[in-house]
Amino acid sequence: MQKQKIVIVNTGCANISSVRFALERLGVAVEVSDNKSVITSADKVFLPGVGTAAAAMSSIAQKDLVSTLQSLTQPVLGVCLGMQLMVETSAERAQTQSDIECLSLMPGHVARMTAEGQRLPHMGWNTITHSDETLFKGIDQGTYFYFVHSFAVTEYEHTLARCDYGGVFSAAINKDNFFGVQFHPERSGEAGAQLLTNFVNL
Repeated sequence: MQKQKIVIVNTGCANISSVRFALERLGVAVEVSDNKSVITSADKVFLPGVGTAAAAMSSIAQKDLVSTLQSLTQPVLGVCLGMQLMVETSAERAQTQSDIECLSLMPGHVARMTAEGQRLPHMGWNTITHSDETLFKGIDQGTYFYFVHSFAVTEYEHTLARCDYGGVFSAAINKDNFFGVQFHPERSGEAGAQLLTNFVNL
């Protein structure tokens, strides 16, 4: 794996350590930063996240990073909530009844899963099918990844991979240089390591 500058955006409310450790296990040097110049000069950028869309967007706005993230031209990978922040709006409300404005890196809306007959959150291992040989190179159809979420992006034109949990949703999305995965690659064993490797090698 070639030497690169890999930056994880410090959103202030993210699963930064687990993503960092997963990359370091692959022999990749990683920097965690909310510095605009550090982020924009990176070869690859990770946008991780746990918690609510409202809290994450509030933190990103407070750090004045919205326009910085929107301007990135290098490959960017959003993980879990980080993926959800990449679309236009989210129904994951905090104290408000209106949708949360997200980063609008690509079209899309995050809605609460219907998961008919299934418990929420969707937590644990589930299979995905993909239509991509970049992010999912060397990863078989029906491979298991680890999920923890109650909100999702429906399957649509920017879906790279799909998953079914009481209804089909986007397990991965892509537009231009922006990629997102709803599952946690850092908790998904060999398949997750392969996906992280594929992204770093883009």
